[in-house]
Amino acid sequence: MSRRVLHPTDFSTASAAAFAKAVEMAKAGRGELLLVHVMNPVIPVPGDGYISPKVYDEIAASTKAWGQKQLAKRLAKAKAAGVRARGFLLEGVPHEQIVRIAKSRRADLVVMGTHGRSGLAKLFLGSVAGRVVAASPCPVLTVRGR
Repeated sequence: MSRRVLHPTDFSTASAAAFAKAVEMAKAGRGELLLVHVMNPVIPVPGDGYISPKVYDEIAASTKAWGQKQLAKRLAKAKAAGVRARGFLLEGVPHEQIVRIAKSRRADLVVMGTHGRSGLAKLFLGSVAGRVVAASPCPVLTVRGR
């Protein structure tokens, strides 16, 4: 029985199926759903132009506001389904932050979506799910996006 289900999300369609499964599992176990979104830090790319600190701060604030809004939508859906839920907006390397919060919040299960990339796409984009599976302190259920 999973009392604390962690669902990392990037708000993509691939994570929507995993969200539904995470809600279902938290509800079945009368547990708590921990929703996590990890933002990559905004890194200015050298080259074509200069980005002022003000513009950089505006981009970072906009990204954070968008993440909070999307997280609030998912929390509302989970609560409407009758599940206790909390949200966490983190910044850093996604797989590292997911594993860190799974440890610190003592998650019983991680339910996350996977894009199912292969070949060159997987080589260049990597697999957050694969890295979480390798380092997670608890079982990880991956749900293929539709």
